Amino acid sequence: MELFTEGDPIADTKAPAGPIEKRWDTRRFEAKLVNPANRRKMTVIVVGTGLAGGSAAATLAEQGYHVKSYCYQDSPRRAHSIAAQGGINAAKNYRNDGDSVHRLFYDTVKGGDFRSRESNVHRLAEVSVNIIDQCVAQGVPFAREYGGLLDTRSFGGAQVQRTFYARGQTGQQLLLGAYQALERQIGLGNVEMNARHEMLELVIVDGKARGIVVRDLVTGEISTEMADAVVLASGGYGNVFYLSTNAKGCNVTATWRAHRKGAYFANPCYTQIHPTCIPVSGDHQSKLTLMSESLRNDGRVWVPKTKGDDRSPKDIGEDERDYYLERIYPSFGNLVPRDIASRAAKNVCDEGRGVGPTKLGVYLDFADAIDRLGRKAIEAKYGNLFEMYERITGEDPYEVPMRIYPAVHYTMGGLWVDYDLQSSIPGLFVIGEANFSDHGANRLGASALMQGLADGYFVLPTTIANYLASGPLEKVDASHPAAVEARTDVEDRIQRLLAINGDRTVDSFHRELGQIMWEHCGMERSEAGLRKAIDEIRALRESFWERVKVSGTGEELNQSLEKAGRVADFFELAELMCIDALHREESCGGHFRAEHQTPDGEAQRDDDRFAYVAAWEFTASGEPSVLHKEDLKFEYVHPTQRSYK
Repeated sequence: MELFTEGDPIADTKAPAGPIEKRWDTRRFEAKLVNPANRRKMTVIVVGTGLAGGSAAATLAEQGYHVKSYCYQDSPRRAHSIAAQGGINAAKNYRNDGDSVHRLFYDTVKGGDFRSRESNVHRLAEVSVNIIDQCVAQGVPFAREYGGLLDTRSFGGAQVQRTFYARGQTGQQLLLGAYQALERQIGLGNVEMNARHEMLELVIVDGKARGIVVRDLVTGEISTEMADAVVLASGGYGNVFYLSTNAKGCNVTATWRAHRKGAYFANPCYTQIHPTCIPVSGDHQSKLTLMSESLRNDGRVWVPKTKGDDRSPKDIGEDERDYYLERIYPSFGNLVPRDIASRAAKNVCDEGRGVGPTKLGVYLDFADAIDRLGRKAIEAKYGNLFEMYERITGEDPYEVPMRIYPAVHYTMGGLWVDYDLQSSIPGLFVIGEANFSDHGANRLGASALMQGLADGYFVLPTTIANYLASGPLEKVDASHPAAVEARTDVEDRIQRLLAINGDRTVDSFHRELGQIMWEHCGMERSEAGLRKAIDEIRALRESFWERVKVSGTGEELNQSLEKAGRVADFFELAELMCIDALHREESCGGHFRAEHQTPDGEAQRDDDRFAYVAAWEFTASGEPSVLHKEDLKFEYVHPTQRSYK
């Protein structure tokens, strides 16, 4: 059966021409404005309250718009951004070590393996310097060095120290800054906050996004909320793999519902595998725990030189250890990008040199750093991370090396957006991890927080005004036929899930789906494996709709129902991810196709055939997906074979 057909090409028509360092200034000047009096008459819905959604809602409300904000957590500050640990990149060059906006731009395009847009990435690098000033003004307690300047540390894929941090809880501190700004606007009556509400459908009127259908997760009440524009800031979809570093609630439903209504989904197979996670310990686990990439500043990664060496790490001498990242990549050492470090860890474990009970682990050793800097200095930098590791594993990383292994972390794919962050549906804007725009095939560490805040504080408030200024839009309410139809679809879907009354739990299906995805669409892929995965996903999805057991009713708090809806969407996404991975016959970033590798086992890109964004259009079940290609043009960072050696 044909899996996909090729549709018309797609292009970003919003990015200005001219020198790249002038494009954002040009766009801001050319964009239409909404005067303050008219802003008060306009309503914007923002779904998600993480760094992107929280900062966007606060900034739009500060500008005078009426904002309706929605999150499924019990508080906006419980968004998953709070779990980010290591830091946020910015080209401030406080270290005077050669950093610049252009170098951050270069490192990010190269780190993404030349599969991101130059215009978007350069804007991100420009705005990064403003983010730090904004957050310091909000009181974010960044670490400082002895002279009083903000301190920075290194992250993978860069040879300069540009990562600002607050111990190992940078995401938490940044989110609290955005949350305080949001709460101020809630107190002023400019933001209508709706916690414990989940978006289940997008409302489109006359071709434009005009609202959403939400379910109150406490009472089960379904309501339709209308606005002049909709912003999705709902995060990534790493939980399609079941085991990931994401919070258990993270899901794809908001963006997938928009995709089903016509928003193109770009590069869905682009998944980041993080090299520094606590290894899987057994079948009982429902999620994995991230250990910050910042630990690779002072920790050294190694495995025994000999296969099957089961001795305690303390009994393995220096001459019997393989510091393989330092050996293979001497220029960057332990600070190679995440995709490089993850694949290298997989390779040494595949050779039989893995450590720990499962042999799927490598050591991250701090003995040298403790000897050089002293235990107190390491505690000041990483104390909360070391404590978290000890609580989970029962091992003291001050005394024995941590054990780490790659795991699913972030997703570079997401809804397609143009330079204005508008999707292929007019009036639907997508920010943060929910869009695809900045990271290519591999996100560099400390860039997610940078993108989320850049989009929310600085980019979206300018570009959404250009759309709203084209109004005024016709006033519509929940009685509009399109809104009634969307709500009916949601109610029918809920009743269908409740009516199955099968014999298998939602989690059992989710776990099985995750195993298929990790095995065939994870760190290493092949044509045979991906075709097998597509067949298995389709069969499992059919079984889900026949055998899943969703107890309770829709008119109450029902977490089984919540999960069932999310897993149903994961099934459809998983198939598209495998189709996307199958069609991309190259190894790129963290997406290693076994058929496409260099003689020394590195990823082999094919720029002649695949230097494009794959933007997928939704089609009815059973119909082949439609692929729209956006060609990528490189004027400033010319694609080369990535080398960190």
